[in-house]
Order: sequence, then structure tokens, then C-alpha cells
Amino acid sequence: MKILPTEAARIMGVSPQFIRCGLQQNKFPFGVAVKMEKQWSYYINKKKFQEYVATSKLLTDAQDSQ
Repeated sequence: MKILPTEAARIMGVSPQFIRCGLQQNKFPFGVAVKMEKQWSYYINKKKFQEYVATSKLLTDAQDSQ
């Protein structure tokens, strides 16, 4: 199952462009961006995205408690 960059952006509190650029540059472990002629296509794996967000939240919470 996949989710859209706009939905991922809303959940992470960033812009859709941030998600798209990160995927294009292989910065995120939860999805890929593929350029087909002049247009980019994006795939975000829902399970991997949820794991990434949960891990990020745990790290943020741990840093906040120090």
C-alpha cells in the first residue's frame, strides 16, 4: 500500500516539495522517485513510512527529555 507525498508531508509537518525533493535525492528510506521523461513519479511505502515516523518521534522524544 502507498501514500501520496502530500499526505506524507502533512503527517511530518513539512511541505510536499520537501518530501518530493528528499525522495528524488534518495534521502528517505520509505520511498523512491523515478523520472519518466520530463515528469517525476513518487512511491511511498506506507508501512516503511509509518516505521520511519515512529522512529523519528522516539528519537525526538528522547532528545527532548535530556
